[in-house]
Amino acid sequence: MTEARGPLAGIRVLELGGIGPGPFCGMMLGDMGADVIRIDRPGSPAHPVLQRNRRSLAINLKDPQGAAAVRKLAATCDAVLEGFRPGVAERLGLGPDDLLAVNPALVYGRMTGWGQDGPLAQMPGHDINYIAIAGALHAIGGPEDPVPPLNLIGDFGGGGMLLAYGLACAMLRAKISGTGQVVDAAMVDGTAALLAMTYGFLGAGAWQDRRAVNRLDGGAPYYRVYRCADGKHMAVGCVEPQFFAAFLQILGLSDDPDFAAQNDEAAWPTMHRRLEEIFTAKPRDEWAELFTGTDACTTPVLSLHEAPEHPHNAVRSTYRTADGIVQPMPAPRFGTTPSAVPRPAPQPGQNTRKVLADAGLPDHEIENLINTGVATEV
Repeated sequence: MTEARGPLAGIRVLELGGIGPGPFCGMMLGDMGADVIRIDRPGSPAHPVLQRNRRSLAINLKDPQGAAAVRKLAATCDAVLEGFRPGVAERLGLGPDDLLAVNPALVYGRMTGWGQDGPLAQMPGHDINYIAIAGALHAIGGPEDPVPPLNLIGDFGGGGMLLAYGLACAMLRAKISGTGQVVDAAMVDGTAALLAMTYGFLGAGAWQDRRAVNRLDGGAPYYRVYRCADGKHMAVGCVEPQFFAAFLQILGLSDDPDFAAQNDEAAWPTMHRRLEEIFTAKPRDEWAELFTGTDACTTPVLSLHEAPEHPHNAVRSTYRTADGIVQPMPAPRFGTTPSAVPRPAPQPGQNTRKVLADAGLPDHEIENLINTGVATEV
């Protein structure tokens, strides 16, 4: 295995398969240098980005021999993460009590949508359902209908990233106390945490519980997206007065009475209409050139293909091509323990023998697991 680089080098994490937020958590930890061992089902596909920076062990967790091997592996780890419905890991013999019994300092991370308890805990769901129940979906979109913000809020921001943060916190505590614990990361809870500022504004009377009427939801003319002549868009975010003034100056509107009172909500519809007309006069890239290097906080809306080519992203190597795929690089960045360029996602079972040997299983047990089909190698 390539020598790990990053602030989590020397940390070993066991990831019990899963899709979406669980693998994203594993990616975050692996990007930071942790030795992340992913338990895959034999023959399952590997996501080329979410499953990067891993070693893969393909083993049947429903087989008692497979579960026993995983318990031995957990004894060598600092943390484990799983994304099953509540109770599934326990039925496999891989729940918190099972693994903490062999490793009292283990941090056990649980990734679910609803959490480990509550009336919805056993119900299926997806990102859109979790952010709907948490209140976030209601706040996003136009005045008529909410718009799903991809699966960025529930799965990744309020899910996988929340669990990575929770595991890091609990591992730090375990290093101090010598005692592990369970981390219950629910996407509903994580989404609620992401709404902290919005709820603060709501409580202070500075936010209406309606879409597209507030300062940061497209209601304000100075914080929204405008369509350009070519059908592409510019993002305007000149919230502070000095940035709004710079914005108006570039558009030749500094002395226009319609824009004299930035936060007069009664004037917002007129500002909206005027700005919509103005932006349709030029294509996006002409507007982008006019606003480049100014304090107007106005930028082009780039596509997924365009974003990696933007000069700022290119200079910082925010995106790079790794394993033939354009993908985001590890973040955040560390001054003295920088992360390495990500390793490609392994094929399920690519590291089966090495992982089992590292867990202390003797050769004859490894051969038996492979020969009986409990474990698979590629």
